[in-house]
Order: sequence, then structure tokens, then C-alpha cells
Amino acid sequence: MILLPAIDLYEGKAVRLYKGDYAQMTVYSDDPLSVARDFAHCGADWVHMVDLQGARDGGTPNLALVSRTARETGLKVEIGGGVRDRETVDRYMESGVSRVILGTAAVQDEALLREVIAAYGERIAVGADVRDGYIAIKGWLERSAYTLAAFLEKMQSLGVRTVICTDISRDGAMRGTNLELYGQLSEKYAMQIVASGGVSSIDDVRALKALGVYGAIVGKAYYTGAVDLAEAIEVAK
Repeated sequence: MILLPAIDLYEGKAVRLYKGDYAQMTVYSDDPLSVARDFAHCGADWVHMVDLQGARDGGTPNLALVSRTARETGLKVEIGGGVRDRETVDRYMESGVSRVILGTAAVQDEALLREVIAAYGERIAVGADVRDGYIAIKGWLERSAYTLAAFLEKMQSLGVRTVICTDISRDGAMRGTNLELYGQLSEKYAMQIVASGGVSSIDDVRALKALGVYGAIVGKAYYTGAVDLAEAIEVAK
């Protein structure tokens, strides 16, 4: 299992939201690049980045920072948040990132998803953000018509290789991850499932690895010191 420490970007800072609520934002660092360098120092291979401004408003307001992270830290970068057209995907790919995540666009624009999978293959991932059994979109502010199961079936049929599944109710809440959900998804689908939301202890990492998930994202637990990243990476391996 790979461990992907997370950096959520807002106005050039590393921040965290509580359950996706922009009104409940904590700034953890004014220098996200130094945070990424610490990830690399701890042994991480990947960094999971989300442009929260892009998620809410569209566009790539933190592109320069994402590009520097990809080019200067030695980490493989996956980036999501506001990726809603081919131009944005191309811009990120050209900036040196390894994987681009489509969230809202994967739900609303099947033609775009097909197009970028044809162009970039497994470098395209999809975000499946779940609240009350349904996929949430537009920075988690709206509920789509898709249930999680229906959405994942469709993504698999379209050739999506990697899905980052976030249980919104657990995100930033520090009360453990949804092991039952991720266990079921890993068994049911041939795609690479990345668990996101609520990974708050070494025990969570150990349990997810035992379930056979492809990857797990660690966010708030790193910033608060609840998880020792170097230890968690070794456990995941």
C-alpha cells in the first residue's frame, strides 16, 4: 500500500477544512513546499494535492506551487480540485505532475473523461467524494444524482484506473477511517482504490493495508502530530 500525505492549497498556503466546510479552515503552513520536502524526507514517494480554490471556483490558481512541488521535491504529485476541462488537465500534465484527478468533471462531463483517459491513460484518476451514499460535487457543496455504487461501476466501465474515495463525514474529523467501506470497494472493483478521510492513527494505516487497498491519504493526522509519517510509510509498505 502506498501512503499519500496531503497538502490542501488555498491562497498559496497549506490548509485543512473540517468536513469540506470552507468556513472551518485551519492554516497549517505558509510554505507548502517545505511541507512537501518534509514528506520526502520521511520517505514518501507521492504527495496528494488539492487546490481548494480551484475546487470551489474552477481554474488553477495554485499551479506555480504545484509545479514547483513536482519539479523540486522528487515526489510524484497527484493534483485535483477544479479540473473541469482539457486545458486544465494539459496544463497540469505539462507542469510535471504524475496524476490528475477529475472530480466534478467525472460526474458531469463523460466526454471529457473519455478524452483525457484516451490521452493520458492511468495518469488520470477520479475522485469519488461520498456523503450519505451519494457522490458530492463542486467542492462538496452539491449532491449529484449518482450513488457511490452506480458511479464506480460507470468509472470502471470507462477504463478509470485509480479512484480516490473520500468519506466526507470522516474528513478532518480525526475519528478513524471507514474500514468497512474501503474493504468492500477493494473486493468489488478491479480499480486501484485510495482511501481518503479520517485516517487518524497508525492502526488505521495498518488496518487499511490488511484490507488490500492500493493507497491511503493522510492529512490532518500529519499536521496535528497524531501520526508519525515516517512510521506510517513503513507500516504501509
